[in-house]
Amino acid sequence: MSINPNMAEVASLLGEASRATILTSLMDARFHTASELAFLAGIKPQTASFHLAKLVEGNLVKVEKQGRHRYFQLANEEIAQFLETFLTISPPPEVRSLKQSSQVKLLQNARTCYDHLAGKLGVQLTDSMVHLGYLEKNEKEFVVTFEGEKFFTDFGIDLKELTRKRRSFSHACLDWSERRHHLAGALGYGLLTRLLDLEWIIRVPSIRAIKVTEKGKIGFKQFFQIEL
Repeated sequence: MSINPNMAEVASLLGEASRATILTSLMDARFHTASELAFLAGIKPQTASFHLAKLVEGNLVKVEKQGRHRYFQLANEEIAQFLETFLTISPPPEVRSLKQSSQVKLLQNARTCYDHLAGKLGVQLTDSMVHLGYLEKNEKEFVVTFEGEKFFTDFGIDLKELTRKRRSFSHACLDWSERRHHLAGALGYGLLTRLLDLEWIIRVPSIRAIKVTEKGKIGFKQFFQIEL
């Protein structure tokens, strides 16, 4: 008789391919219908509803009802962080088409990890902020320096408002494709939101990839010394 939490129960939820695809699809932090998730997983809506019920029961996914419709989202940031870490030890996908190959490259280059920026761009941006003296890295988190406070404020990010959120502020998230850390937490969310508002980056429909705009290429070079 074990006195430890039931890890096997969570593992069984991840062990089914369609459920795993649904969970990674939900890592864009947005709400999705069962039909949308069924399309992304390549399964029937009824099958997706069955899997989603299991995930909700296992507290990995939450559901909100709006009238006759139900919308699904990852339960919290901790689940997203767990999935991102799990992906670092998972084998790469078997590429079977040119479309799939293009999508994999897009995800590896830049994507959302729940509500912050990940992939090559996320790591580059984090490294740049450390190099420029805006952040200092500890073992598990990034610390905003005095220069960083001024920079983020001038950049249009309200640090005081972000610290009020009931979540980690600036933890280091291990990137599954780069095998290095990127900025996560409330500050990571604030930075992603600001970059979207500035139209430096845009979301890619259907997958959680991010593309840099021409405006963004200029901005990243000017403010972060990143050549894209």
